[in-house]
Amino acid sequence: MTLNLPTWLTLLRVFLLPIIVVVFYLPYDWARPLSCGIFLVAGITDWADGYLARKWNQESRFGAFLDPVADKLMVATVLILLVEFDQSAWLTVPAIIIISREITISALREWMAEVGSRSKVAVSSLGKLKTTTQIIALAMLLFLKPLFGLPIYKIGLVMMYVAAILTVWSMVAYLRAAFAGSENEV
Repeated sequence: MTLNLPTWLTLLRVFLLPIIVVVFYLPYDWARPLSCGIFLVAGITDWADGYLARKWNQESRFGAFLDPVADKLMVATVLILLVEFDQSAWLTVPAIIIISREITISALREWMAEVGSRSKVAVSSLGKLKTTTQIIALAMLLFLKPLFGLPIYKIGLVMMYVAAILTVWSMVAYLRAAFAGSENEV
């Protein structure tokens, strides 16, 4: 297995997670905005790794495996941090929806690979929109403070609900795609 720049970018996303956690808990006013900045860098690597892999024809099976794992680790880690910080149902409910969907779709992809139908549950544009919305919402929630007079945290909370709706919608789409025409395999 050869590691190329897109794969290194994916690994960077995983390595940034403990840094986000440590910075999040620092007792300084700048800690939350800095954790947001690091998270945004990680989010940009999510876009960059796939773009570069396609552009440079460096797509690999390892990269295809690692990318969604890194995404799920990143989202779940930040959701757990935020729910621990803001222990309210308003944040906990969409966090549970999002994490549950990620586990369900991971299991579905594994099962579909077992039955030779992995391509039925390939990443879709709806899944990419869901991920982008999650990253923006989580970044706003991490930032916490008002920005230019805008209540960033409240806007991020509303976006979490948009992300949760997209999460359920994409899960239904993946489940339909997986089970369309495969009743005999189930």
